Amino acid sequence: MKINFEVKRTIKLGIFCLFFVQAAWSQNSDQEQIKRIYDVALTQGKSYDWLNYLSNQIGGRLSGSIQAQQAVNYTKQELDSLGLDKVWLQPVMVPKWVRGIPEFAYFETSPGVTTNVPITALGGSVATPPNGVKSEVVEVKGLEDLAALGEAQIKGKIVFYNRPMDPTFINTFASYSGCVDQRYTGAMEAVKYGAIGIIVRSMNLRLDDYPHTGSMSYGDLPENKKIPAAAISTNAAELLSATLRLNPNIKFYFKQNCKQFADVESYNVIGEIKGSTHPEEIIVVGGHLDSWDLGDGSHDDGAGCVQSMEVLQIFKKIGYRPKRTIRVVLFMNEENGLRGGTEYANIAKENNEKHIFGLESDSGGFTPRGFTFDGPESSFEKIMGWKDLFEPYLIHLFEMGGSGADIGPLKNESITLAGLRPDSQRYFDYHHAENDTFEQVNKRELELGAASMTSLVYLVDKYGLTP
Repeated sequence: MKINFEVKRTIKLGIFCLFFVQAAWSQNSDQEQIKRIYDVALTQGKSYDWLNYLSNQIGGRLSGSIQAQQAVNYTKQELDSLGLDKVWLQPVMVPKWVRGIPEFAYFETSPGVTTNVPITALGGSVATPPNGVKSEVVEVKGLEDLAALGEAQIKGKIVFYNRPMDPTFINTFASYSGCVDQRYTGAMEAVKYGAIGIIVRSMNLRLDDYPHTGSMSYGDLPENKKIPAAAISTNAAELLSATLRLNPNIKFYFKQNCKQFADVESYNVIGEIKGSTHPEEIIVVGGHLDSWDLGDGSHDDGAGCVQSMEVLQIFKKIGYRPKRTIRVVLFMNEENGLRGGTEYANIAKENNEKHIFGLESDSGGFTPRGFTFDGPESSFEKIMGWKDLFEPYLIHLFEMGGSGADIGPLKNESITLAGLRPDSQRYFDYHHAENDTFEQVNKRELELGAASMTSLVYLVDKYGLTP
């Protein structure tokens, strides 16, 4: 009995040692592979060159525009050049809204005494009458102030929404969420009290002269009830507010020429490397190819598109053959409709595709800090086991808390969705504004983000995620 006990103990010890050796070898192997990924991204990456072309040769890529189609053609061509297993275009109908000639605005402190201020039409807004809109201004800090003022104080006037982003939030997206409702539903709510137009303080933490556009909604308002809506720069908002305190009777004038046309056909751009052992399991990585028309959309979201393309480029460069199918999707129409993400999810469902993981980059091309996740707790626990592998690259944030708008429609009980989370402190300096341009993107920061995304996709592909 004693001998048998010793034999059993020796066998158990041997199994434990073998398991420990295998685990250590696997971790060393992962460390080496991730190091290769970062090395290639930082020395042989294509993301910065791709972004240069998108930004400087094509420019802003508003859904339904010629530039959006040029971006579709260019990115498909570049994906074709990578030698992927399949590249294709997925048709999707998108809204076509055109800004028209530049907007113009001023406020008048007394007859003939005016101060020009920078504004921009909100995406989806109607135009002003041909001669513009001019009226007294009612300043509010949010939607809830409208009811308190009532129709008696609002009817026939322009509502000026002036609630700033809260600077005390370290997570600037929380600041954005705290006041973006006035931009999105401000016109729809102001109409109820007889307003003839709205001006919204730009979603921007700093004081500057760039007005920031963004989507807005009229809900189910009939066409003849819709009122023009525009954003005003933060500097101008401060000036207008201070002037109103001195003279509540000043008048505001603005003119814009935007127009909504019938939907047009566009495309999601898709490329994939087929999985070697589990081709039916799909890992999708992507960003949105459309952008607003004021700048060239480098941070929002040219950066996310080229980083997602880079994931497949790096895998091809290092000769990595994935077990599962890795698919890049450049979604069309995130900014003013989410048509691309919705259509992709619908077709995936029709085809009974099995998506196990989705990763989106749509927070700018700044220094990566980590990832947020939305999915089963068991999958998140498995991902947390890989956190140490990222710490040499200063990637520390791994937490539950959302993913991305375009991959959101894929959500079900089993899939895990994730979002790349770069440092966000400067993001809203450029978001939806004229200064969202190529020179604002740092090459190394962009490449580090692509490497971080590729490393996470590599680990999900190698080990899978069991819900």
